[in-house]
Formats: sequence, C-alpha cells, structure tokens
Amino acid sequence: MWYHISEMIRATTETETPTDVVRWLQSEAADLWPALVGSLSFRRTRCGHENCQTCLSGELHPSHVLYGQHNGRRFAVYVPEDLVPQVRRAVENGRALQELLVQAGPRYVKALKRVRVSTSKRKKS
Repeated sequence: MWYHISEMIRATTETETPTDVVRWLQSEAADLWPALVGSLSFRRTRCGHENCQTCLSGELHPSHVLYGQHNGRRFAVYVPEDLVPQVRRAVENGRALQELLVQAGPRYVKALKRVRVSTSKRKKS
C-alpha cells in the first residue's frame, strides 16, 4: 500500500508546475494559523519574594513558557495558564507548517527545472 501511495505522489510531482506547488502549499497551510516557531515548556520556579510561603516550603511555582530564538538570541515569554491551549496549538501549527515548507522546497525546484527544460526545448525547435 505504501509503495502505491509513493508512486502516486511521484507521478503527481513529475508533472506539476511551480504554480501547482504554490497552490498545494497554500491549500495545505490554510488551516495552520496561527503558527508559532518555538517550544512550549512547563517549569517550576521560585518567585523571588522573600516571604513567599510556597517557596519557603520548598515547593516551586508552576508556569508555562514559550522559548524560541530570534536573530541568534534565545527568548522566553511567560504564558498564562488560560492561554496554554492556544499557544500549544499555534506551536503545533508552526511545526506542521515547517514540515510543509520542507516538502515544498524540492517539489518547487523540480517544477522550475521542468519548466526551464521544456521552454529551452521549444526554443530549439
């Protein structure tokens, strides 16, 4: 079964144009918004207040943080508990979008090459 699917994909990608690839990417990515790049992490930390009973008892405060990188620098953004499901979904969407872009790259370049070859063959005729 997997062989059959990969053959179908190969047959499709061997005839698609750059416009086909762009349409495919737009169609697949349409439902992947909002999208974030980074990771959502759960952590337990001290709050820093001198007389915090939670910290004094040895227990740490739970929180979620979005970690990422921008211009080579790491960042961390506190995520309130009620926003965690939305941020988690956006991070998942970001990963799915990255995967689509990885798939689209080779397909788009191959389609551009096919157009170039077919155009040069027409010019020679």
